[in-house]
Amino acid sequence: MKSLTDTFELRNGSCIPCIGFGTWQMPDDDTGYKAVRKALEAGYRHIDTASIYKNEETVGRAIIDSGVPRSEIFLTSKLWGDDYGYESTKRAFEKSLELLHTGYLDLYLMHWPNPVKFRNNWKKNNADTWKAIEELYEEGKIKSIGVSNFMIHHLEELKKTASIMPMVNQIKLCPGDTKDELVSYCRENGILVEAYSPLGTGKVFKVPELIDLASKYNVTVAQLSIRWSLQMGYLPLPKSVTPEYISNNADVFSFKISDDDVNKIAGLTNCCGVPRNPDEVPW
Repeated sequence: MKSLTDTFELRNGSCIPCIGFGTWQMPDDDTGYKAVRKALEAGYRHIDTASIYKNEETVGRAIIDSGVPRSEIFLTSKLWGDDYGYESTKRAFEKSLELLHTGYLDLYLMHWPNPVKFRNNWKKNNADTWKAIEELYEEGKIKSIGVSNFMIHHLEELKKTASIMPMVNQIKLCPGDTKDELVSYCRENGILVEAYSPLGTGKVFKVPELIDLASKYNVTVAQLSIRWSLQMGYLPLPKSVTPEYISNNADVFSFKISDDDVNKIAGLTNCCGVPRNPDEVPW
């Protein structure tokens, strides 16, 4: 990867820019609007949001006002667990399109595999939800489809009823949290792995080993972590509302981390906290 516009190819032939701009916790106001505009000005062409983020309208407005053609932007949103189910999935999807001011999504994801609302019947609800998403894909309203936070057993269960397997699994991946078994499973099954919270929800900035390595490469800890993510073969989704950081987080193509240091970073187990169990999250 040599630039923000370099891409990964999904199993269906669609191309997805190698770094996405994440919008989790981005406010649905002028601050959020300016952040998305800044990201597009800085060269990002991959924007990631979700219905639960409550900022789809701001994201959509910023994309329109940016002047960048919609066809040049890879736009992702996610279906929240409360809206799972065949009919409710289709309603929620149309609502996201309306808020985003777009006629289609480049990628649509099931946000969590085992939401509290359906915890006693998650297998059937996931199957019904996925059927609706498959139909939206076949209608051309979604260019690619996937999941988020799914572990191997969730994907195996989905495989029993799916006509089309997910093309993407968006999971938390950051220094010290590499989920090697899950990542290997995804790759063996043609599922691209996206890394949300590649900065460990800010925890990377307090890890002494990462601070030392950033100094060694004369980069920021954020740049080191994002570059590491790319070299691990992940697609990172850094986020910020600070203009300087938005630009800096995209400037990760002028250096390369040695294989030894890549492995060292990967081995900093739980340096950014202990991973959540998606079967036990309280939402």
